[in-house]
Amino acid sequence: MEAASRLCSDMDRESSGPLGRVPRSLPLALAVCCRLEVHLVGGFSDDRQLSQKLTHQLLSEFDRQEDDIHLVTLCVTELNDREENENHFPIIYGIAVNIKTAEIYRASFQDRGPEEQLRAARTLAGGPMISIYDAETEQLRIGPYSWTPFPHVDFWLQQDDKQILENLSTSPLAEPPHFVEHIRSTLMFLKKYPSPTNTLFPGNKALLYKKNEDGLWEKISSPGS
Repeated sequence: MEAASRLCSDMDRESSGPLGRVPRSLPLALAVCCRLEVHLVGGFSDDRQLSQKLTHQLLSEFDRQEDDIHLVTLCVTELNDREENENHFPIIYGIAVNIKTAEIYRASFQDRGPEEQLRAARTLAGGPMISIYDAETEQLRIGPYSWTPFPHVDFWLQQDDKQILENLSTSPLAEPPHFVEHIRSTLMFLKKYPSPTNTLFPGNKALLYKKNEDGLWEKISSPGS
């Protein structure tokens, strides 16, 4: 770990979820060192001004903390906005961090980690933003989750791409090309598993993953199994 702990917040998805994570994340980061460096990247000048609202909420939340917090990078809303044919788009959709050098750079990801559909289904079903990585054990801990059957799932699966984009996105014009396909596959997953607790989490236990020697996520036994 570097001398300064670093907390990265990706605001590409407008949500109030990150606000609850701020006070819970700080003790974990500050346990390593007394200085916390914050990098805020994401959002853009969307028509509904959701990015602006979230930016203000996040900055206000950090300002209320009594810890030693340093805002190092701020690339949000207007600073992360480009205009094309009178429509606004983000410049940066994703970032990565080199934990050895602390370098932050633009990135796109083909591999979104284990149990992508399961994690996406929990979010689409209304689940709050959570952290699934345990830095002490270097493991991903997924679930157990529960959700109620997604309302009108068959109706949404019958809609064309335009309807899904306009109704299930906060910023239809700015979504990446895979957005509709991703939403459709997530809806199919929710239809297949309307109540996931027993079917996806045997014994109501979490799914655990850890990286192997090749740097790939590998499923390991759940606690107590």
